[in-house]
Amino acid sequence: MTDITLRKELVGIGELSRLIGVPVRTIRFYCDEGLVQPHRSSGGHRLFDPAAVDRLRLVRRLRALGLGLAAITAVLDGTMSITEAVAAEQSALDTELGALVWRRAILAAAQDVPPSARATRLDLLATVGDPHGAHDGLVTFWQRLLAPASASVFEGFVVMNVPVPPADPTPEQVVAYAELVGTAADPALAEAISRQLWRSDPASIRHPRELLAGISEACAMVEPLLSARVPPRPGPELDCFLDAHATARHELDTPRFRQHILCGADDFDPRIHRYWELTGEITATTTAGTALQWLRQALGQSRASERTDREP
Repeated sequence: MTDITLRKELVGIGELSRLIGVPVRTIRFYCDEGLVQPHRSSGGHRLFDPAAVDRLRLVRRLRALGLGLAAITAVLDGTMSITEAVAAEQSALDTELGALVWRRAILAAAQDVPPSARATRLDLLATVGDPHGAHDGLVTFWQRLLAPASASVFEGFVVMNVPVPPADPTPEQVVAYAELVGTAADPALAEAISRQLWRSDPASIRHPRELLAGISEACAMVEPLLSARVPPRPGPELDCFLDAHATARHELDTPRFRQHILCGADDFDPRIHRYWELTGEITATTTAGTALQWLRQALGQSRASERTDREP
């Protein structure tokens, strides 16, 4: 700030308050926060030049849009454009509104619950009070299971199979999401899915990353068949799946090998089925779990056909 003699182009704080419609105490606050640098008269009074007047008008307009002082300072300093500041504020508001919508659905899900089930329901809903934290927990669950996968395979899996909390959920979707999170927290589920993926003999797998890439490719091939309601049957999808397992183990795709892959996992574990059922309810799309079930049934048909062919 500068100690200068009063000039015609300078205005005092009272006149500035009338010019821009901002209380004097607010202008003092903006000055103290460094948003504007006033001059000083010989008597120590704050004086504002035309640039300061325009600066304070901009501050008032940005405050009216709901921008905070940090964002306004960035605009005034030139480190952020007004467009960028408004977009950031809108994004923050969208996040806040999303949290409120989620909370509303949780409260609705907590109503009309029989007294005998109320404690269980409340405990379940408490696990998804922070929906983004709950989603991160599901991602972590799969990170541990799919640790050998490449980044691209894992990212694709997450996009298709780890449901993002719905933007405008129904109470039923909130309950389903909470149950999904609770199911994933059960160590027995992780063990069952691991056996399903590795077919119970991970020690024999020499190339786990390639195996997961092959399984991912086979599931992607099955997806349009599921959408078209094509029943499980042997074909290139099953061949891709079996080739991935055989190659990862340095084995040949023989009838004996197929029988080992068919019977070497917990494909019928109810926890696995419930997890994928809940995921499908939330995403309303085809899941990797559904694709793996299709492939398992196709493999069963393949083995049945081989036995029939051997009969006299």
